Amino acid sequence: MADAPTIAVADLSDFVARALGARGVPEGDAAKVAALMVEADIYGYGTHGVFRLRQYLARLGGGGCNAAPNVSVAEETVSTAVIDGDNGLGHLAMSAARDLAIEKARATGIGWVGVRRGNHAGPLALYVRPQAEAGLLGMAAAVGSANHVPPYGGSDLLLGTNPIAFSAPSAGPDPFVFDMATTVAAMGKIKTLLQQGEPMPEGWMVGRDGKPLTDPARKSEGFLLPIGGPKGFGLSVAIGLMAGVLNGAAFGSDVVDFTKDTTSETNTGQFVMALDPVAFGLGDGFGEAASRVFDEMRASPPLPGHDPVRLPGDGKTAAAQTRRDDGLRLKLALCRDLNELAADCAIAAPFPGLQTG
Repeated sequence: MADAPTIAVADLSDFVARALGARGVPEGDAAKVAALMVEADIYGYGTHGVFRLRQYLARLGGGGCNAAPNVSVAEETVSTAVIDGDNGLGHLAMSAARDLAIEKARATGIGWVGVRRGNHAGPLALYVRPQAEAGLLGMAAAVGSANHVPPYGGSDLLLGTNPIAFSAPSAGPDPFVFDMATTVAAMGKIKTLLQQGEPMPEGWMVGRDGKPLTDPARKSEGFLLPIGGPKGFGLSVAIGLMAGVLNGAAFGSDVVDFTKDTTSETNTGQFVMALDPVAFGLGDGFGEAASRVFDEMRASPPLPGHDPVRLPGDGKTAAAQTRRDDGLRLKLALCRDLNELAADCAIAAPFPGLQTG
């Protein structure tokens, strides 16, 4: 990483917005999506940040994603709603769902907002961290944007990585933010290893012969493995029901591989939830109580050979601020890819001094 260039957050956001604009995305939408994509890198979710720009541009160029959607509320009650993303960039529908869920939680104690006709929207942490920062609890989940997993004991690819995320406020500097795929590894991690020319560890994927796959270039030849075997499979199905079926979105064989197919609508399903502790009589006391338990866990003596106990989200606030102040240092392969995308979009390269070799 020593020879990787650093780029200011504002400059990277501006580049991403201009690239999206070159594919017909209106200026305001492009700026919003670019900010969220860069925010993913700021918080360390590099597999779901600007790394995904090539995929988004391909779908915009192929007509599979609507460059200028009319994101709207399709169904609504006092505590629930369904957002129709109009097949636009997923960040637009999910940010609308997050904001509406928070609004409803403030009014009624809970807000649950589903999304249909969405698209890939980056890491779910983007849509639960704001709840915790506002003193609320958050949850979000999504049907994966491609099927890479068979039902437990089967061989047909009918499930995606189907991620889920939780957040909770804390009295300390870092809210609790837990964002995970229901597979041992997210496909985004495998794609970044492929871009960097690195192998993947055993245990992430197996071939149809049941033997480990470690070459990311052969990812289409095998399966991603669910966490915890049948338990991860069951959790993935539950997420598919709540994020897909409940919203009238794709699940099972209806899921479109958004990387291989750049022309078809994906109808990606997601949901965002916000929960206000005030509705349970706790108010600001929730963060204090959670912090006390978190501190007990951090104080637990580590086992031999283990690092001190950390909670999901620990250290991310300070690390994010450092990146905002000092800029982002992306992988060299990604920097080169962004320069190539700039040429494709006929805009200025974000890393003009970088050699292409």
